[in-house]
Amino acid sequence: MDAIDKAIINRLQQGFPICAAPYQRVAEELGLVEAELLSRLQTMLADGVLSRFGPMYHAEQMGGALTLAALKVPGERFDEVTEIVNSFPEVAHNYARNHLLNMWFVLATEQPEQVATVIAEIERRTGLRVFNMPKISEYYVGLQLEA
Repeated sequence: MDAIDKAIINRLQQGFPICAAPYQRVAEELGLVEAELLSRLQTMLADGVLSRFGPMYHAEQMGGALTLAALKVPGERFDEVTEIVNSFPEVAHNYARNHLLNMWFVLATEQPEQVATVIAEIERRTGLRVFNMPKISEYYVGLQLEA
């Protein structure tokens, strides 16, 4: 990553303009042309520098639901269980943790009642108990990571 890539990442964490030509506006703010901005974004995605570039939706405000869930996965089954869990389109993130509950993931569903259905299916397919930790309160942290 060079200084321009870092500037792109830092700028895009601040929000994306809602206008007819958002990429052009961001490019101009950074002293670039739109084609260069798009090319650099595509390269960072292809190289794995960025794992994702897209909007973050507030599922609850759209009628859906989010929950944090965890599993206690035996070490010898971790890869197998990871494949099963990640096969669900509702799984937004899945991370290994150094904890008794060693697999943590986020479920995002279109309807609140789907959370229980997906959890039950993950339990059925893995044979493991899913610990569901729904959000009780929401806090805005405003995290921005400096590239």
